[in-house]
Amino acid sequence: MAQRGAGDGDGAPWGRAGERPGAPRAEDQLADQGVRRRPPPGDTARAVSGWVDQQIQQAQRQGAFDDLPGAGRRLPDVDVRTDPDWWVRSLVEREKLDLSAALPGVLQLRREKATFPESLLGLPDETAVRARLEDFNERVLADRRRPHVGPHPPPVVGRVDVEAVVGRWRELVAQQASTAPTAPTVPSASTTSSYPVPEPPDDLSRARRRWWRRARR
Repeated sequence: MAQRGAGDGDGAPWGRAGERPGAPRAEDQLADQGVRRRPPPGDTARAVSGWVDQQIQQAQRQGAFDDLPGAGRRLPDVDVRTDPDWWVRSLVEREKLDLSAALPGVLQLRREKATFPESLLGLPDETAVRARLEDFNERVLADRRRPHVGPHPPPVVGRVDVEAVVGRWRELVAQQASTAPTAPTVPSASTTSSYPVPEPPDDLSRARRRWWRRARR
């Protein structure tokens, strides 16, 4: 009885699935043509990591990391991923922007109220101070009249007592006037010398002197 071959009938096929028996492998053909197969991702990562570590160690031995600016300091923006508005904050800090005008109306009024009466010292007189304070109270009432939506009551700011703020403004003005340096006094000619200063002769006396000199000659 003849024995069956490896590829006869229902026996096991030759080679691996998808390969033609007796044909060279694709890897061997690519190697003969000088084409290298791409290494697995794990091998590539390890190779890159090893090369980076070698470069860092070589730079350390050469002193490339010695006396760098900012050594020992905290890295800026190292935790920006935890702040969703990190780019807005960095823009404000970099450009030194003033966002006071972007605050809600109530917060702006509170900040303005906190500056009284020091912020009123640049006004010329008491009438201008009263006008500024009355305008502030009007803006406070206008902010309260705005419609509000929400389950909680809106934040409000209290009006200022015009007479009380004007009184404090007077005190600050008086303090500035008392502490202001006085101009140095210039001594007069009578105090610097005990002898009287002769006045220059007028034209008539000069003419008489010239006539007297001619007459004597």
